[in-house]
Amino acid sequence: MSAPADQPGAIDPIPLALGQGTVDRRADLRTGSWDAVPGPWRVLLVDEQGEAAVRRDGDVAALAEAQGAAGSPGERLLLGVGDDGRAIVGRLVDRGSAALPDGAAWASLRSVGMRLPADQRSLLAELVALAGWHRTHTHCPRCGTPTRVAGLGWWRTCPADGSDHYPRTDPAVIAVLVDDAGNALLARQAVWPQGAFSTLAGFVEPGESAERAVVREIAEEVGVTPTAVRYVASQPWPFPGSLMLGFEAHVAGVRPPPRVDGVEIVEARWLSRADLPGLAAAREVRLPGRLSIAHQLVRRWYGGDIPDQWCRW
Repeated sequence: MSAPADQPGAIDPIPLALGQGTVDRRADLRTGSWDAVPGPWRVLLVDEQGEAAVRRDGDVAALAEAQGAAGSPGERLLLGVGDDGRAIVGRLVDRGSAALPDGAAWASLRSVGMRLPADQRSLLAELVALAGWHRTHTHCPRCGTPTRVAGLGWWRTCPADGSDHYPRTDPAVIAVLVDDAGNALLARQAVWPQGAFSTLAGFVEPGESAERAVVREIAEEVGVTPTAVRYVASQPWPFPGSLMLGFEAHVAGVRPPPRVDGVEIVEARWLSRADLPGLAAAREVRLPGRLSIAHQLVRRWYGGDIPDQWCRW
């Protein structure tokens, strides 16, 4: 498929919030033992709800480092090695029994992500996704035997049949749909409050390309069939473990009437760049926040920064 006829405002590359960390993941260490992992370790805690130990000071936050790496409870996950040569290790702990570092509290990536430095934000996304996979994949899918953590936290092994099982990342597409006049179609999911709008998204199905998934998802959800799609960028979304493949999609004509599926999508509306500031200021339209690639796709279409007060999260 060719690129859309309408070219959104040039903001390139888009400033993705997640997946941009520079920590060396040191995959070469995973086949060895913890004794070979360089220390002293920097230890980050994540609980059974996927929340991390974080220190906050107003609009600034930082991941809190725990002490006693070698002897503290909880499964260990090697996240990588920092510029200082020290390993960064995640710990899966029980919130009820874990001792928090001084001045720290439990916080979710969604709530605190944009207050963290970019490298810590991406590190937390890695930890949350990996921890979530371990919590939900405790048994062998072949025989049902409880599995054991292996590879310094990067896979699980079945002691009964010897099979190894690795974290899964599910590909999903997300797209901003634009017509010949430059209007964008945004939609509201049934579980969102009134006024909350975003781009259209869905999982890639077996045997399907990402481009075809964009066309299918948009046609299924709002009854409009794109005539062209163009890949923009990807971003991890660890809720629980997706890779969002971002696209710009184009449809011929001007504001073809949407027909929402009424199940997942209950409202869709065309927006012009000129109308967006007034609608957002009146809270008639609230956009996704900067943590998501949806925010950046809307920002790219709009051609300028989206103020935080226009956003719903």
